[in-house]
Amino acid sequence: MTASSTPAPPPPDRGHTPSEAPSEATVTTAVPARLDRLPWSRWHWMIVIGLGTVWILDGLEVTTVGNIASRLSEEGSGLAISSAQVTGTAAALYVAGACAGALFFGRLTDKFGRKKLFMVTLAVYLAATALTALSFDAWWFFLFRFLTGFGIGGEYAAINSAIDELIPSKYRGRVDLIINGSYWLGAIGGSLLSVVMLNTSIFPKDLGWRLTFALGVVLGLVILLVRRHVPESPRWQFIHGRGEEADALVTSVEREIEEEKGEPLPRPDREITIHQRKSIGFGLIARTVFRDYPKRAVLGLSLFVGQAFLYNAITFGFGAILTKFFDVPSGSTGYYFAVIAAGNFLGPLFLGKLFDTVGRRVMISSTYILSGVLLFGTAWLFDRGSLSATTLTACWCVVLFFASAGASSAYLTVSEIFPMETRAMAIAFFYAIGTAAGGISGPLIFAKLTETGVVGDTVLAFQIGAGLMCAAGLVAAVFAVNAEQRSLEDVARPLSEA
Repeated sequence: MTASSTPAPPPPDRGHTPSEAPSEATVTTAVPARLDRLPWSRWHWMIVIGLGTVWILDGLEVTTVGNIASRLSEEGSGLAISSAQVTGTAAALYVAGACAGALFFGRLTDKFGRKKLFMVTLAVYLAATALTALSFDAWWFFLFRFLTGFGIGGEYAAINSAIDELIPSKYRGRVDLIINGSYWLGAIGGSLLSVVMLNTSIFPKDLGWRLTFALGVVLGLVILLVRRHVPESPRWQFIHGRGEEADALVTSVEREIEEEKGEPLPRPDREITIHQRKSIGFGLIARTVFRDYPKRAVLGLSLFVGQAFLYNAITFGFGAILTKFFDVPSGSTGYYFAVIAAGNFLGPLFLGKLFDTVGRRVMISSTYILSGVLLFGTAWLFDRGSLSATTLTACWCVVLFFASAGASSAYLTVSEIFPMETRAMAIAFFYAIGTAAGGISGPLIFAKLTETGVVGDTVLAFQIGAGLMCAAGLVAAVFAVNAEQRSLEDVARPLSEA
């Protein structure tokens, strides 16, 4: 890595203003190429475990709340709250918090680095979860559901930025999908855990659900300890005036991998010259996303809105549908949710590699459209009265096998199709806008539809989710970017590139 001794302004076509001036140096570096040509190693597994396992906690948390909704509404639970308030108001507040947290922490992630923020956001998440376990009134439960979402929203921006910048381009698609899909491993655990915790022969009504949240805190503390060893993103470092640190970090990783593999690494095949900056202003970020990449902006919004509505159409009212229409006891809904959670995880696991080989455009569009069509079919069968609790769950399992891969690819897409300097903020923005559209209105709409006990209302909920998922798939067929096995700097030129 070399640096010039004089300042250099950024290219005029990048929307530079004096308030967004770069720091002193122009730097030529091979760091991106050096990271992309690394073979898979123990170091990469450390990244996956340290950053990806938080989705397991998120899945554990959200699923637990969905499954305990009926129990919380029962007399003796320790809270004066209805099932609709848990699956509607509390769920909407959780998502609202996630949207706010994504925007707040996304900006800080781009400014202060990935590592600092993925430590801070996990701490916020854990503190709010612990306080949720101590809820003594509905307003307390609502407040800390919002703050729990605030922390997890920040996690999405910080973690997805770091993952895509640290994982080699050859594996980026499948790793990103599997990590985001690991949410459903937590969902399986949350479903089965709720069966035990809601068993009143083991725990009193007012204690079991509290211990479930407390267990999530314990697991989170373990992840926090592991995460301390995950490094800062070298890509973030060399742009923000810390080029020597980036070079030293990558050199140490290369040495470690060469010792592990027993052979020297190939030489990097390219360099990049950038103007170092301390920070990027909101104005430049907005102009970049919407003026320079309008089609990609439409793609990102479509993918997030579609997947948010589909998942809300199924998951937020899942327990209520089973209990109202099929007389499944509230303490047994966890078994059914574990099945569809397994389908959700297996989708990214088995289909993830195809996003790197067959390609982004084909896989994103096909998973979205296919899951939407299958949900339309499920709605039709449900309307006819042809389904039981078991067969409805089986249908959902198949739908979500494809939908989960598609939904995970939404995070992958917005984290790789915009310039590196805007990455965390772009993830935050599209997550917040798309999820606010589908994730706040969705729970409120679907909770009302499913709690009526009218078959036609629940069918309508399914059809809304299915229709938006199909529409997003069609947008992807036209606008998706062929980013498979390409360097992030090739997919979207850095704003600071000379």
